[in-house]
Amino acid sequence: MPDPIIERVIQVIVKTQHMEADTVKPESTFEELKIDSLDGLQILFALEEEFNVNIPDDAAKQLRSVADIATGIRALLAETPAASA
Repeated sequence: MPDPIIERVIQVIVKTQHMEADTVKPESTFEELKIDSLDGLQILFALEEEFNVNIPDDAAKQLRSVADIATGIRALLAETPAASA
């Protein structure tokens, strides 16, 4: 069963980096995808917007792969109280 968070992370990376969707896998690292630090910042800003979260700088420095990002996003979403309607 596909993981919706990983799928959304991949979509953000594909869109911001103008990559083919099939080149980005959950196990892909930034290094393998040739994503440098400037591209990484662009991806982080897009992820913050996509998931409506704030990714702390110290946590962002630990992200090395698509799976790392999904794990971090999942943790941030778990910490965020549900928005009141």
